[in-house]
Amino acid sequence: MFVKKSYFILSVAMLISACAQEAKPTIVPAVAVKPQVQTVQVAKKHPLGVIGAVEPVYFLPMNTPFLARVDTGAKTSSIDVSNMNFFERDEENWVSFDLVNKQSGEKHHFEKKILKQKSIKRIDGSEERNIVVMDIKFGGKVMKSQFSLADREKFDYQGLIGRNIITGLAVVDTSLSNTLK
Repeated sequence: MFVKKSYFILSVAMLISACAQEAKPTIVPAVAVKPQVQTVQVAKKHPLGVIGAVEPVYFLPMNTPFLARVDTGAKTSSIDVSNMNFFERDEENWVSFDLVNKQSGEKHHFEKKILKQKSIKRIDGSEERNIVVMDIKFGGKVMKSQFSLADREKFDYQGLIGRNIITGLAVVDTSLSNTLK
């Protein structure tokens, strides 16, 4: 028993003496640390800058602009047309229609090849619309873009500008209107 107590006392004494020693700091060699470079994604330049919720769009060759609602939720742009007639030309489906600017009274008759038919989702269901390519001027930029032909008589604006036009071209601030010439 005496031997066990001696070992115990000796162990406790060693433990106490180890704890009583002053801890010496260990020198750690310097490590070259590469500074972390954060990649900041630079905002893509938008040629038209910030546009508003309602902007003018010209349907060429017409001379007066149509006020159009800018709708970031709409994939495809849309225009109000009248007197739609369908016909075949060179074994392809075409449509003729009138575009009348309700503000200026300017009217133009168009004949366009039907690019495709598309089901447009609406609050009250869906609707099949014909898609054509129109020449437009939007914010000074002349371009070709797809438009669905619609009866927008019930809407405040004859045109609707969707993502197919504004993506990469402009940023939308709904508190603004008529920022484009």
